[in-house]
Amino acid sequence: MAFLLRGERVLHWRSDGPTDRPAVVFANSLGTDFRIWDAMLPAFAGRYRLIRYDKAGHGLSDTAAGPHALEDHVEDLLAVLDAAEVQAAAVVGLSFGGLIAQGGALWAPGRVAALVLCDTAARIGSATLWEARIAAVQTSGLAAIADSILERWFSAAFRRDRAVELAGWRNMLVRTPADGYAATCAAIREADLTGAVAAIRVPTLCLVGDEDGATPPDVVRATAALIPGARFEIIPGAGHLPCIEQPALLADLILHHLGEAGHV
Repeated sequence: MAFLLRGERVLHWRSDGPTDRPAVVFANSLGTDFRIWDAMLPAFAGRYRLIRYDKAGHGLSDTAAGPHALEDHVEDLLAVLDAAEVQAAAVVGLSFGGLIAQGGALWAPGRVAALVLCDTAARIGSATLWEARIAAVQTSGLAAIADSILERWFSAAFRRDRAVELAGWRNMLVRTPADGYAATCAAIREADLTGAVAAIRVPTLCLVGDEDGATPPDVVRATAALIPGARFEIIPGAGHLPCIEQPALLADLILHHLGEAGHV
């Protein structure tokens, strides 16, 4: 593991794989840390440099003092690339991490070589939804809403057949700092790239689990339709976190896309 200082905040990041290979950076979803990508790493072994980080308020990274907008999260991503001495990387973004990835492609296009947008959209949810989520977390904590979130995160089969793993991922969620979680909800509430993503000019693959209860397939498909040349694929047997439920299939789709994009 490694740490960097951005302003007065510490960000936690990690690099795996040969430093002379093309880089792929992974941006996580709300309520998760970079361990969600662990099962996918073997598929990339020796072929890519893999960079993961905990966004602000999650994992071992500090929570921002005051509002932390999408633009600030994009700057955090760029700070991680700077710390890794990477000029340009493919960015794989999941959910809010996908918004960060879109922002990177729009506001720092020279730093983003290709995009994989997983279970995400140009706008996620409504202001009313996020205000209610913030109020619930601030009043009762993450444990009070954890079970409803897990229903959106995972397919019915996963919740039925993989109860021990489900409990472990629930632990990750409820141990996320409440202030970091709420601050990220506020950033998502304010983020709307609907009118901007048509300007994305890097090869883009949009993916979604067929049982995603947070950003359903039609929502992701609609964003893919806004991005010139973007491809859209549905991952069977997965909810909002296909990197956990279908890591081999997700890795295959990403590798194929990176090959087509020339990021090899």
